[in-house]
Amino acid sequence: MYKHHKNHFLGLFSVPQAEWKSIRDEKLNIAQFGFLRLGFYAVIPALSFLIGITQVGWSLSGEEFNLVPLIEGVEMAVGFYVAIIACTLFMAYCTYWMEKTFGTEASYERCLLFVTYTATPMYIAGLVGLAPIVWVVMLVLMGAVCYSLYLLYIGVPIYMNIPEGQGFIVSTSIVSAGLCTLVVFNVATVLIWTSGI
Repeated sequence: MYKHHKNHFLGLFSVPQAEWKSIRDEKLNIAQFGFLRLGFYAVIPALSFLIGITQVGWSLSGEEFNLVPLIEGVEMAVGFYVAIIACTLFMAYCTYWMEKTFGTEASYERCLLFVTYTATPMYIAGLVGLAPIVWVVMLVLMGAVCYSLYLLYIGVPIYMNIPEGQGFIVSTSIVSAGLCTLVVFNVATVLIWTSGI
């Protein structure tokens, strides 16, 4: 029998389908909870990379490490945090638009909560920033993106309460928007990084 996980974190990694049903049926202040959860999760990669680049140093190969001065590191971390929040809010809007298009009970706050939970693996993967070796970071983030895609595809029909066929179309549309957002996020990250160095 399925055991409900209070914060949904463990459930999304152990029994994601059952956890999506639990999240869908939960009664809470979605606006407050969604924004608080996003704000908390976005701190994880920003703070991890701040510690990593200023205390350990970043490296391409893992042999030679380059330290970033603390003041510049803080500026970069704040920019990184803002970029994460902005991209997540935009993805929530794209998800809301898709949900509304398919005639279900659409709510921006619900979509923000959905996107935040879907991106949980990517936020947690941000811990790799504590030792920012570029090739390791890329491998970890690619794994996190794959699991987030899995959560998205199984979560859309359950959370939005739509047939699986429509869920696949909605999920694929969200992925398309996500790819565009990822390009913008990568450009923003490069700009933040180069401005700091």
